Amino acid sequence: MTTDTHWTTTPVTADLLRGAIEVERTEDGVLPHRLPAWARAQCTDGQLLMAESQPSGVRLVFRTRATVLELDTRPTKRVYAGVSFRPADGVYDLLVDGRPAGHGSVQGGNTLSIDMAAGTAEHRRGPAGTLRFDELPDTVKDIEIWLPHNETTELLALRTDAPVEPAPDSGRKVWLHHGSSISHGSDAAGPTATWPALAASLAGVDLINLGLGGSALLDPFTARTLRDTAADMISVKIGINLVNTDLMRLRAFTSAVHGLLDTIREGHPDTPLLVVSPVLCPMHEDTPGPTAMDVSSLGTGQVRFQAMGDPAEVGGGKLTLRVIRDELARIVTQRSPDDPNLHHLDGRQLYGEDDAAELPLPDDLHPDATTHRRMGERFAKLAFTAGGAFQEHSA
Repeated sequence: MTTDTHWTTTPVTADLLRGAIEVERTEDGVLPHRLPAWARAQCTDGQLLMAESQPSGVRLVFRTRATVLELDTRPTKRVYAGVSFRPADGVYDLLVDGRPAGHGSVQGGNTLSIDMAAGTAEHRRGPAGTLRFDELPDTVKDIEIWLPHNETTELLALRTDAPVEPAPDSGRKVWLHHGSSISHGSDAAGPTATWPALAASLAGVDLINLGLGGSALLDPFTARTLRDTAADMISVKIGINLVNTDLMRLRAFTSAVHGLLDTIREGHPDTPLLVVSPVLCPMHEDTPGPTAMDVSSLGTGQVRFQAMGDPAEVGGGKLTLRVIRDELARIVTQRSPDDPNLHHLDGRQLYGEDDAAELPLPDDLHPDATTHRRMGERFAKLAFTAGGAFQEHSA
């Protein structure tokens, strides 16, 4: 902390946070969550618990005249056994009156050492760090600090050289989205550059992002969270994680999708609801899962993945992306006569064969930063403009 500034310290509380489902009080501060405590208690999957604590789409929002601000956080950095590189430090994006105004990272923090082969993880506590933005305009302004989409972030203290108050209600409609690591923001350039954040910005809506890396698995507790979260429009992007994990067969998939939609409709009977099928992923179009890390890529600086299933098993009910797309389209068609606010979008309209030829998936599974932008722009056009599922809610 810089000592030559007259600081105002403001407790970080839920009324300064947007995009979080719940805020946990910790010994030193607060930890945003994207699943509520009761849902977390029903889960023993460390991957999901890590993903939901990574604050994709969560941002601090407040009004102030401050020209300097500091935010103390304790991030959790990931280290993977057998991998010669570690993920880059998480990025914080600053917006001033809705316009990009800087970005930064926080050093230090906890360390989560993950051994993917053994399925184990070890957590070590580390020191807090400080994010600083200065030379801000000396005017009353609305500040947004978007937290790292891929780094668990405990918020400890907010300091400014002028008082802070909660920003007024923007009046924007709320878009609630659920999906996989692609929706979570894997390989995006920063928290405002994930494809859902970009689409929300272009459409002028407020995002709640329940993209859960590796964990879009039709869990009932996720469905109930979607049911219970206030929203003006909802989208669910379903498929790739079910293939990755080889979790279920077609018979169970069909029933689980109906269950997801039924549960959402219990809380949102008339809300526009968009079912999005998987984007193109060539290795899983016709080859089922599970997905495994390609061990030959370790130490190369770019981990790659590979499909381990047998296409001959598709006839027995194993899922591929092509099977899932066909079944999702059929389910929506079946339900639509009784649910006129239910819509379908083929994910290949966001990223398809021509895109894969131009912008191949770097690790054979996740899109890069350029592709995130393309997907966000396309989703905004397809969903929020004339003829789209959310056309009435665009800015």
